Amino acid sequence: MQGSKLYVGNLAHSVTSKQLGELFSNYGEVKEVSRILGRDFGFVEMSNSAEAEKAKEALNGSDFEGRTLKVDEARPRRSEPRGGY
Repeated sequence: MQGSKLYVGNLAHSVTSKQLGELFSNYGEVKEVSRILGRDFGFVEMSNSAEAEKAKEALNGSDFEGRTLKVDEARPRRSEPRGGY
């Protein structure tokens, strides 16, 4: 894994940023948590790529708040607009 930012998908809508941070802190230092409100995903940035890999391996496919988590390395944001122009 090259980066330290993880995509976390299939979250229950009731899950908070604080809960995500606490969950991921079991695998290293959490630098930032971004919970996308109204959506079923968020992002967690760990302090380094080794900790991110450890968290991904441990949590991908695990059950959290009744949902099976999808954890993967976050892809860079697209800089192109999504329009047809």
